[in-house]
Amino acid sequence: MTPYLDYHGLAPEIVLTAVILITLVVDLVWKEAARTVVPQIAGVGLLATLVPIATLAADGGTRSMFGGAFVVDNYSLAFSAFFVIVGYVSLLLSYDYIADGDYYQGEYYVLLLTSVLGMVVMASSRDLISMFVALETVTIPTFVLAGWRKHDTRSNEAAIKYFLIGVLSTAVMLYGMSLVYGMSGTTLLSGIAAAARVGQPALFAVGIALTLGGFAFKISAVPFHFWTPDTYEGAPTPVTAFLSVASKAAGFVALLTIVRFAFLDSDFSWQPVLWGLAAASIVVGNLAALRQHNVVRMLAYSSIAQGGFILVPLAVAQPGGSDAAYQGVLIYVLIYAAMNLGAFACVIANARRTRSTEIASFAGLGRTNPALAVVFSIFLFSLAGVPPFAGWFAKFVMFRAVLENGSTGAVILGVLAAVFSVVAFFYYATVVRQIWFHEAADLGAPAAKLPVALTVALSLTLAVVIVVGVYPQLFARIGDLAFRVG
Repeated sequence: MTPYLDYHGLAPEIVLTAVILITLVVDLVWKEAARTVVPQIAGVGLLATLVPIATLAADGGTRSMFGGAFVVDNYSLAFSAFFVIVGYVSLLLSYDYIADGDYYQGEYYVLLLTSVLGMVVMASSRDLISMFVALETVTIPTFVLAGWRKHDTRSNEAAIKYFLIGVLSTAVMLYGMSLVYGMSGTTLLSGIAAAARVGQPALFAVGIALTLGGFAFKISAVPFHFWTPDTYEGAPTPVTAFLSVASKAAGFVALLTIVRFAFLDSDFSWQPVLWGLAAASIVVGNLAALRQHNVVRMLAYSSIAQGGFILVPLAVAQPGGSDAAYQGVLIYVLIYAAMNLGAFACVIANARRTRSTEIASFAGLGRTNPALAVVFSIFLFSLAGVPPFAGWFAKFVMFRAVLENGSTGAVILGVLAAVFSVVAFFYYATVVRQIWFHEAADLGAPAAKLPVALTVALSLTLAVVIVVGVYPQLFARIGDLAFRVG
């Protein structure tokens, strides 16, 4: 039987695929274009992908294809737009960094776009097979991107560690999915949910646990986090920014989707698994970040801790309850993306002059480049959850979900999150102290003017952090719309 295809519903994926093919062909036949034309095509293509997403959002309604395996609704469109925008900002961070280095340039943008395509497909996936294919489309290009500095042994090490642990986690996740399929008799999330409601043998619970464990790698949750610090430090910094935001967000979308649409009513209590992952990530991530001397490694452990905070609303979600927990995950992911991309943009900007990512390299930045110092301080305070920047609202929606649940386990997790939010402030403040209260090292070179692309990336992320901090109803409205249908 010929499958039903809604070409309007598939338009974002079609546009993005066309852009990938055009980028690949242009780089192949016009080598001189790799420096300027290829990234421009990639950037315009990403912005063009937002057009069908906007028309689908304006049209409203739910579009289902392939027997319910692919669904386009407010939920998927919100995440699709998010992934495309994050991909565009990552491209801006990459433009001058890749051009200045000894890198293959055209292939870089093809891989980046391919990973974004996987994320957009992931947002609409409602089937184990399509979810798995989408996740691998996200992950495989990032294996290559992590080792993009081909002559750097640290970059090679980062890619190998990421690849080996990634393959192991994929095997675990796929085995868990196969058990879930075997027990439920279907790969559709709706069918799995129906099977879960009537009770299943213990093997079904094993399948759920293994599947969640595989997703835990994607979001670098403790104890599946060992690859994160070394990979983040060894990879090119724009790739690190992309991994810390887009790749992690794709894992959270997959986790949120499969819990909400498949496992929510299961007799197996998946909540203790997510509770343990959230608590361990918050504790280990924050304590390890306190001991770091390299800002990229600090942000790596910070991303582990932030992942724990994002898991909190999902860990306290209740069957039959309101959508506040799911909205909390969505809103936190959106805000975290702006904060972390902005922070990495500042790291890239400072490293252009100091050639270092050590925390000490930020000493005296408040005197050598006051504008960058103010912007980086804003991002760091926002990550710490200090008002009036957007981070406070991310923490607010997290604690709102905890209070709505009200159980003993939820309260304990909330207290843990509150205590370690204070701990997080100390290591963010360590960088701020270097910026404003330490003397600058004599680098023998004046502060260089920031490239246009990097300036645009900083401006976009800074605008989100400030506007949402002052007017949080903007993202709250997105959360309401995303969960209105589905």
